[in-house]
Amino acid sequence: MIEFLAGLHPVMQAFLATCFTWGVTALGAASVFTFKEVSGRVLDGMLGFAAGVMIAASFWSLLAPAIEMAEASDLPAWFPAATGFLLGGLFLRAVDNMLPRIHCCISGFSGSEKAGEIKTGWHRVTLLILAITLHNIPEGLAVGVAFGALAAGYPYATLMGATTLAIGIGIQNFPEGVAVSMPLRREGMSRPRCFWYGQLSAIVEPIAAVIGAGAVILAEPLLPYALGFAAGAMIFVVVEELIPECQRGGNASLATAGAMIGFAVMMVLDVAFG
Repeated sequence: MIEFLAGLHPVMQAFLATCFTWGVTALGAASVFTFKEVSGRVLDGMLGFAAGVMIAASFWSLLAPAIEMAEASDLPAWFPAATGFLLGGLFLRAVDNMLPRIHCCISGFSGSEKAGEIKTGWHRVTLLILAITLHNIPEGLAVGVAFGALAAGYPYATLMGATTLAIGIGIQNFPEGVAVSMPLRREGMSRPRCFWYGQLSAIVEPIAAVIGAGAVILAEPLLPYALGFAAGAMIFVVVEELIPECQRGGNASLATAGAMIGFAVMMVLDVAFG
């Protein structure tokens, strides 16, 4: 895989890498064809695992390289990473607030409206897919920025490191595919449609990756900020959605164990191969 990617332009590398992450989401969504139900305990553990992977990726694959790159500039080493990190969280909050939201319990798909939020006639299925799709944007952006950094020639940016990040994101995309397709099946939707919407939630990742890679290539000085931005957006998703969701079903210990394992897996992948 590394040899194949090495001969390609970084934007194409980012696109193909996120096609892989999209494919893993589709694999998770395909579980609707083989399982009638996924227990809440299993799903909470999987979502905890996804949260752990995203937290580890945010530091080792994004924030740490951003700090190292900034050390070679006249700015304080922490400034680009911290600025980008906070902007990433603010961006996700702004986009989140612009959408009419129904806080669906992903594992239970309750569809209950939160008091004071905008009333909407959108179907709950549409809102669930929009929520998952929105949260896939930072993942695609993170992979795109990592590959775009290769074109800048920074010693901290390596093809193996960017590929490792894509693999880690792909691993944690599996439970996201399950988290969309299974609740839709419980709502009575046909298996093919459940699979279709499950995989569709990750289609935004290749798009975000191409935008992220292209942006840092065209504006190279923005790279440390872009890395921090992607990290901040990912941490926002973890704290705002994944952690509360995996703790809601009464399986807090299992979800926490999943998060610890996910963090360790991503840390080992990045340190050993990145």
